[in-house]
Amino acid sequence: MAAISSAWESPPADGSDQAPYVNAAVLLEAAVTPEELCGQVIPSIEARLGRRRDPLDKYAPRTIDIDLSLIDQDTLQVGHRRIPDPDLLTRAFVAVPLAEIAPDYVHPQTGDTLQQIAQRLRPSQPPLVLRPEITRKMDEARAASKGLP
Repeated sequence: MAAISSAWESPPADGSDQAPYVNAAVLLEAAVTPEELCGQVIPSIEARLGRRRDPLDKYAPRTIDIDLSLIDQDTLQVGHRRIPDPDLLTRAFVAVPLAEIAPDYVHPQTGDTLQQIAQRLRPSQPPLVLRPEITRKMDEARAASKGLP
């Protein structure tokens, strides 16, 4: 992991009465293909962290949900995923953490920086709440994992 954002709490995107979500972004440098990342690496990490998928409810509560939002300056289709993730342009809970770790990254389709996208979305969406206690735990876990395979 080259960088990790702060943890940001947001209400469920579908407006349900589920518990709030916690969102963060990670900048990862990896020698794997997008297909390997989406098909093997991400599902493996989610499984190790206790993810259980509900085949009947895409929006069911979950312990972890890892999405691939950007790959370099590429525009790709990987399985059912479109990259850049279209939610980046419509959801502050996606854009704000990404802008925190790469504010000057230029979106390959719009030409806007992540900072510009996040600033445009924040006023019109439910507020995001910074969760420093969760950010500290993420930083501790990252430090403890350095050097592990």
